[in-house]
Amino acid sequence: MDDTRLSNINSPGEQSLPKMYSPTDTPLLQSLLSTLANIDFEYEQARDKISKNSPDLNLKIRILEKLKAQHQERRLPYIQQLAILQERMIPRR
Repeated sequence: MDDTRLSNINSPGEQSLPKMYSPTDTPLLQSLLSTLANIDFEYEQARDKISKNSPDLNLKIRILEKLKAQHQERRLPYIQQLAILQERMIPRR
């Protein structure tokens, strides 16, 4: 199966044509998604370690909240780049 195809949901009466990623967009998309997956994996590992190793419940909650905020802050630029890429990929009518 060709991984470059983008599924298309059409309105009734529209012809269904497969959308393709631009050859220049595909590596960028893959890189952004890979980076986000790595950030999420590191966050899950840190969260699990804190959850298992911190005996003080109040301290654990504060640390986990801070970790979550840092995780969201780290992800934000990549999410923004994905939104820009998505805008570029959506055909204008």
